[in-house]
Amino acid sequence: MSFALPIVLFGSVLGLLTLTSYIPGFFAVSNQGSQYMLNFLAVFGDGKPLQGIITLGITVSIAGILLDILNFYRYQSLRDKNFESE
Repeated sequence: MSFALPIVLFGSVLGLLTLTSYIPGFFAVSNQGSQYMLNFLAVFGDGKPLQGIITLGITVSIAGILLDILNFYRYQSLRDKNFESE
């Protein structure tokens, strides 16, 4: 799930920009927005947008894994404690 989130997000934005290029008068805006998006992804991919989106997906996936591990640890450590005041 966490790997697919940035890929779906960036893919949806690029798809939306492509669709808006078919509206008369929005071609230049759409083209410029797509270029900005691809340049942003190229920063993370050593000049290649596809490699950039994969890098972002892997990074978000690792962050999700670490948060899952933290959640599991917190659940295990707090599960057996008695929080009632005596």
